Amino acid sequence: MLFMDIWTWGPEKRHEVQKRWSEFKYPEDIKLVGEWLDLTGNRFFVLYEVDDPKIMLSVNDMWLDIAKVDSVPVMEAKEAAKMYAER
Repeated sequence: MLFMDIWTWGPEKRHEVQKRWSEFKYPEDIKLVGEWLDLTGNRFFVLYEVDDPKIMLSVNDMWLDIAKVDSVPVMEAKEAAKMYAER
């Protein structure tokens, strides 16, 4: 399943987020599609595929002391439109 995570943190947590991120590695079960940083500096977007949502939850859990993580299941818009059209 494809997920978009949106991570946000307060300015006071910026250095801790940068430090932890520099040491972070995704588990093998997560297929990273892309990562983007909001140029204002306090938000990060991650797009990835994972078969077992428990893996996603365990990864996000390790960040909850310094960031808020919103995980949203997503799909390609054209794929969704085709699915709805076939109904």
